[in-house]
Amino acid sequence: MTRELFREDGYLRTCDATVVAVSERGIVLDATVFYAEGGGQPGDTGVLRRADGSRIAIADTKKDRDSGKHLHVPLAGASLPTVGETVQAEIDWDRRYRLMRMHTCLHLLCAVIEGGVTGGSVGTDRGRLDFDLPDRVLDKERIEGELNRLIAEDRPLAMRWIGDDEIAANPELVRTMSVRPPSGQGRVRVIEVAGVDLQPCGGTHVRSTGEVGRVRVGKIEKKGRHNRRVNVLFEG
Repeated sequence: MTRELFREDGYLRTCDATVVAVSERGIVLDATVFYAEGGGQPGDTGVLRRADGSRIAIADTKKDRDSGKHLHVPLAGASLPTVGETVQAEIDWDRRYRLMRMHTCLHLLCAVIEGGVTGGSVGTDRGRLDFDLPDRVLDKERIEGELNRLIAEDRPLAMRWIGDDEIAANPELVRTMSVRPPSGQGRVRVIEVAGVDLQPCGGTHVRSTGEVGRVRVGKIEKKGRHNRRVNVLFEG
């Protein structure tokens, strides 16, 4: 499997890697800093720098479900590397960092609103979560105030791994109703916002809530009989 360097350090921007496969679906490296699309977070974009100084633009990153390898999808018409070639992988950091900030913000939203999460999406300017709340009227001003309070408190985030048995014994840790954390691998990655939230997550996050920056709550929409969609946007 591709070594997922971003799992341990979401702030890594570059890494050296060897090309292990090339196909029409994408370029596979033995290690990567590129996050592959999943859990509502888009795949990273960026470049692969070759030894001769040329660059291969990467338009998206996806994960092969069968092999677990990351597919770095080149921009249409880009030249392709050869198997065994060494490249330097570099993500579009500005885009990634905005995704990290918003992903963390959505974890705070989980702490502010009690309810199962039925869907979500992380974007560079906005994000949203859908909650299973058929009989609740949500107070937009209260939610926005609580989010910005938690952000201003600059609470630290920590990543750790727990065993499958601990997840099984604590089902309340899993907030997402439509997507379950991977099991059978012996351990599951969890993200903890100090004193606020703890849940399984494979995405990338900032180191403290203060990095999120002020946000505002957009529309709160009714999506079907049970779902309430809460939209969040960066103020700046």
